[in-house]
Formats: sequence, structure tokens, C-alpha cells
Amino acid sequence: MRLRTFMAKFIGKFTYWFLQIFFNGGSSLPGKLALKIDPTILKILAKDYEIIVITGTNGKTLTTSLTANILRQQFDYVLTNSTGSNMIQGIVSTFLNVKSKKKKKIAVLEIDEASLAKVTEDLNPKLFVFTNIFRDQMDRYGEIYTTYQMLLNGANKAPDATILCNGDSPLFALCTTKNSQKFYGFNHLSDKEQMAHYNTEGVLCPKCQKILHYKMITYANLGKYYCSNCGFHRPQLDFCLSELKKVDNTSSAFVIDGMSLTLEVGGVYNVYNALAATAASEYYQIPYEKIKAGLACNEKVFGRQEVISIYGKKVTIILVKNPVGINQAIDVVSRAPFSFTLVTLLNSQYADGIDTSWIWDGNYEKLIKLNLPKIIVGGERHKDMMRRIIVAGVKTEKIIDVDTNFKRLLNEIKIAPTEHIYIFTTYTAMLNLRKKLANADFLKGKF
Repeated sequence: MRLRTFMAKFIGKFTYWFLQIFFNGGSSLPGKLALKIDPTILKILAKDYEIIVITGTNGKTLTTSLTANILRQQFDYVLTNSTGSNMIQGIVSTFLNVKSKKKKKIAVLEIDEASLAKVTEDLNPKLFVFTNIFRDQMDRYGEIYTTYQMLLNGANKAPDATILCNGDSPLFALCTTKNSQKFYGFNHLSDKEQMAHYNTEGVLCPKCQKILHYKMITYANLGKYYCSNCGFHRPQLDFCLSELKKVDNTSSAFVIDGMSLTLEVGGVYNVYNALAATAASEYYQIPYEKIKAGLACNEKVFGRQEVISIYGKKVTIILVKNPVGINQAIDVVSRAPFSFTLVTLLNSQYADGIDTSWIWDGNYEKLIKLNLPKIIVGGERHKDMMRRIIVAGVKTEKIIDVDTNFKRLLNEIKIAPTEHIYIFTTYTAMLNLRKKLANADFLKGKF
């Protein structure tokens, strides 16, 4: 081992240990320091692993967690970046924390779309899983076609890998790739001629730019699409959800390729994550019972419908970052069989996306139908969120603006008129919330 590589590993591992012991975490700095010392460190750390890469706009973190859960039922050791730190420094940090010496090593890695091409220069993935492409953080990713090209550029670095695509997303059927492709999707309803909602993005045919028609729509632009002008259509599905038995605010039940499965997370968009994870597991020929056990694991993932207790209130945290995400979050909470208070925290740091105009494409008007007793707004862009909620039609007397005052936020949760609280939050606002909750006297040792 070269001295530079040895020093990179030593400094990286020491930094990881130091941050864990004294600061309760730190998922990217160890990798950042290691890369400074040896830019090739990732290639060396990952050389003995079979790599599965999961990427796309929404659903990466949960799909990664579910896939890792399932594969752990079959294999002795599965490495994953469970914190969601998905750029190259976070990936390096993940490998620096390895303690296992098992011979069969598998890594299931969530990777940021814009980082994919850079990361795959140093990895040799066997399988790519593409979840979806929606408009998101346009300051970083641009429009959806730009994001799609980022994914293709990444996959081109590993032409022998298979790409497992969401077949219900029109862009993924646009190009013939160097990689072999397989598709998963929904096929649970009878055909019915329809068009997507007029405010839906990505409904132009990627071949001829005419408006797509649908025989079935799940949400947004996903479904059984076809173009009446040029004949472009959804590809044949290799992995298929044939029945959606139940979807509520906390769980779902469905049938995939003849397997009856359940998921302890609510919302149709999360069923897609389960479908992607199941398809990846079927690709690896994991038996039904192990897939079922892996999906049924009740471990909530970092901001994906985590439930915590604050002053005895049941608080559910839902990460939101783009129009499709907020619309699906609103759909989830609208399925709740109880009254609740809503908190919405909006930041605009780099990791969130600096441009917050996406909130105007979210259907916050649906909140009116829920007759919420109280809405609490906060975060760095609290004024923008306040304005959006008012324009949606919520009466000002129902809205409490806590700015970035964490103590006031906690107090408003404490005196909220409902037992249940939902928090919609962008990424850095969620990190801030978690750190401050971890240091709160009444939550020490419980969060």
C-alpha cells in the first residue's frame, strides 16, 4: 500500500472516530480529508465490493435502505451509506467505516445524480437502479433532460452493468444505452384513456414533443404512457406491481410478481421505492420470504416518515424538496384518520436547492380541505412559506410564524391543539432540527 493511501485511510478513519465520539456524527468530512490526501482512495477502498448504485430525483434513500435490508437477509455483509450522504466524500466516508472482513462484500450506495459520473470513475457497479426524474434543485441539476444525461454519463462509465429503470417514467425509455436495461412499474389498473394534470412536468413525448396520453397514471407523470403522434410508449415491464391492496398514511400492501408484500411506510410514492428494491432483489434471485422480511422491517429512515415524541406529541418528519415530493407528502397526510397540526420548515442552502420557487408548483391548496387547526411555518425562508400558505387560502389566524427560533417552535408544538404533528422540512432544516432535538434536555438519550 502506498504511503499516501495509508495516510489517507488513517486520517479518514481517525476523523470518523473523532466525530462519532465527540460530535455525534459527521458523514462527509472523513471522506473529504481522505480524498485531499489520496484522490484515488475510493477506487482502492471499493475494489473488493460488488456495487449496486441507486440514483434518481426522489426515493433514493428509502430505496437504498430497503434494498440493503433485503440483501442482508441473504448475504453476510452489506455496506450502505445509511445517512444519505451521497456525494463522493460521503461515499468515501462510508467505506472508511468498514469493519467487516467477510469475503463476499456487497455495497448498496445511494449516489447523487450530479455526482454519479465522477463516482463511477472509481467504482465498478454491477447494477444501477434509476428511481425517477423530476424537476429538482434546478440551480444544480437544470431541467429533467439535463438530469437524465447525468445518469447516462454515469452509467456509461460502467457499460457492463445493468440499468434497472422505472418503466413508468417516460424519459427512461428515450435512449438505447450501452448498458442492458430492465424495467419495473405499476400495472394494477384496467386501461382508461386519460391525460396528466395540466400542471404536471415531463408529459411531453421525449421523441416528438407532443403531449403524452396515458392508459393509467399513478402520480405526476408516472404511468402507462404512450404518444398518439409517434408511437413512443412504455416499454414491456420485467418486474411488475399487479395489485395495490392498501395505501394509507403509515403503511401499504401490494403484490409484485405474484408476491404479497407489505411496507411500514405510507404513500404511493414509497410503494415505488419498495418496487424498485424488490426488482433489484429479484435481479439477485433473492427468495420471496427474504424479500418479504426485508421490506417488512419497521426501521424508519432519516426523515422518511420518522416518528418521534416531543412533549408527548407524536411527531412525524417528512423530507420535501420539490413539487412532486410536496404533493405526495400532502397526499400521505391527507390519508391520516386523525386531526393533526402541520409544521413546514423551508431552507435554501446548497443541499436544499437555492431556488425555492418550487413551492409555487406544489399543491398547497389541498391543505384547505384538511381543515387544519394550526400551521406552523419556520426556517430561513419562513416568509416565503408564509406567503405561499396564505395564497393557498389558509386563514392567517391559523398560521404561526416561528422564524428560525427553535425554542418557539418547540413551544408551539407543545401547546398544539392536536396529539399528532406532521413536519414537512427541507434537508438542511431537517438536519438542524435533529441536532437541536438531540441536544434538548427532555430528549437526551431518546433521539
